[in-house]
Amino acid sequence: GGRPDHFRHIIARHRPRPPAEAYLRLRTLPGEQCQCDWGHFGHIKQGQATRPLMAFVMVLSWSRRIFLRFFLGAHMENFLRGHVQAFEAWGSACRVVLYDNLKSAVLERKGLAIRFNPALLALSGHYHFEPRPVAPARGNQKGRVERSIRYIRDNFFAARTFTDIDDLNAQADAWVAGAASQRRCPEDTKLSVQEAFEQEKSHLMELPATPFSCDELRAVSAGKTPYVRFDLNDYSIPHTHVQRSLTVHADLTEVRILDGQQVLATHRRCWDKGAQIEVQAHLEELVQHKRAARAHRDTDRLVHTVPQVQTLLNEAAKRGEPLGRTARQLQELLDVHGRTQMAAAVTDALDRGVPHPNAVRLALERQREQQTPPPLGVALPKHVRERDIAVRPHSLDGYDQLIGDQDDAND
Repeated sequence: GGRPDHFRHIIARHRPRPPAEAYLRLRTLPGEQCQCDWGHFGHIKQGQATRPLMAFVMVLSWSRRIFLRFFLGAHMENFLRGHVQAFEAWGSACRVVLYDNLKSAVLERKGLAIRFNPALLALSGHYHFEPRPVAPARGNQKGRVERSIRYIRDNFFAARTFTDIDDLNAQADAWVAGAASQRRCPEDTKLSVQEAFEQEKSHLMELPATPFSCDELRAVSAGKTPYVRFDLNDYSIPHTHVQRSLTVHADLTEVRILDGQQVLATHRRCWDKGAQIEVQAHLEELVQHKRAARAHRDTDRLVHTVPQVQTLLNEAAKRGEPLGRTARQLQELLDVHGRTQMAAAVTDALDRGVPHPNAVRLALERQREQQTPPPLGVALPKHVRERDIAVRPHSLDGYDQLIGDQDDAND
């Protein structure tokens, strides 16, 4: 009987209870308000990357019509995309959108003084709705979206299988148009959510002619390699734009890389981690550029060492000879024979009117033959000369005769 919880139970009888707070049922008019929030649904594997699976949920307060869209992350651009796609799915927008105090909506708040996120204000100005945050720690003020997220967890996502996020969103659209729209509307139980939504449509605001742009803009720096990094992956660019500050313009399916107003590259968006997304032409151009640069470096070194080579290359070019191969062969001859002999051989080839590496090679061989000294006589000592005396073989019949005489004696 002396356990701590026993005494807590006794003391609780005498402790004054705080007065229970009563809440009014919130009533809204058709088309007046919708509520918006994120729901976290774990993580999803994308190749080597593990990304958060976030559900953007917006619900019309009167008809309870749900809009559900899954994204790989809850950053600001996805928050804006959720609004735009919800309004397009409904074909109209409501007058007030209710939020809690998430950073995508409210950057700073002191009592009634609220500093909204500028991107959200730009969105609200485009669609002419009022962003309205609830009071801090008052989740009950947006209970419709909170209950909708719980309803989604229990009735849609539980035990759900899907291949990728596109498949999941396709299933979500079918579920919203089906089971979620066939339930009874709490505002008027005689109507289904779909029927209530059809009545509410006429009270919603028309959409502007163009949708709000939600593309991601990021300043990136290209290093020495022809790639820029964006969202955990590397995207190729032309080698002519390395070591510059560029801009990435991305949506959910495409990544564009710009230098000012010039579009340098367009890639499909990759949600993996550490992948290299390449345009093959970018790499091929770099390889060709490196080969040309290497050939120019070799030619410059060759001409600097043997100036006559420049004239030979000019004449070879007039005859349609491949300059890269010609320079390479001349460089090999220079490495073997040296500068002096190479200069004389190139001059000889030009004098003969044959600007070709083979003519230079023949000239070098002629130089070598001319410079080869005549054979010298070598005086050998006597004992060496005696070693070289020719040995004449003699008949072996005498040995056969000796062997025969021994056999007769034994008999």
